[in-house]
Amino acid sequence: MIDDSATQWINSLMDTLGAPGAGLAIALENLFPPLPSEVILPLAGFAASTGGMSLVAALVWTTIGSVVGALALYGVGAVLGRDRMVALAAKVPLVKVSDIERTEAWFQRHGTKAIFFGRMVPIFRSLISVPAGIERMRLPVFLGLTTLGSAIWNTVFVLSGYLLGENWEEVTGYVSVYSKVVLIAAVLAVLLFMALRIFRPGRGRRRGNDAESPRPQRLPARQGR
Repeated sequence: MIDDSATQWINSLMDTLGAPGAGLAIALENLFPPLPSEVILPLAGFAASTGGMSLVAALVWTTIGSVVGALALYGVGAVLGRDRMVALAAKVPLVKVSDIERTEAWFQRHGTKAIFFGRMVPIFRSLISVPAGIERMRLPVFLGLTTLGSAIWNTVFVLSGYLLGENWEEVTGYVSVYSKVVLIAAVLAVLLFMALRIFRPGRGRRRGNDAESPRPQRLPARQGR
């Protein structure tokens, strides 16, 4: 269900600022995920269909807003840095430094794909900018991938709102299902990680005990008389 107060606020922002208002709303959505892009973008498309702004302006400004918001989170990751991240992770139960190192290795291999496709995944589309900042991904690469991924995501939703007109709210139903699937998958992944962390040490201790148990000594060979 769409939050009426959020919709009214976004509407008033677009009425006041036009297409730049849509861009500002999307930039804030990156920093405050409760502001839903699945409401902002179709609503911008609907506003374009009624003449409130041009369609091109809606696409350009929402993409600019996405890049600005992502760049702010990149800055948060860069300021946080690896040392602070490791220190914070060390305080989280069941998380080890080796987990951080494996994540870093994965991001070094697949970071470009993660940034591009992550911009099209609810929940993670904002958060993916933080590890990019922590790992100090080259800024031109980050900006290029973020712009391209955001442009695709934004275009789909702005055009949907533009074509659906007054029925733009239908888009949010499909995105809601998509978001729930992503959220469930993320929760299951976290639960699996916790289960492995809880049960693996027990197996490790048993292996250690087995390793410490004395081996049977071989009897000396009998010498012939």
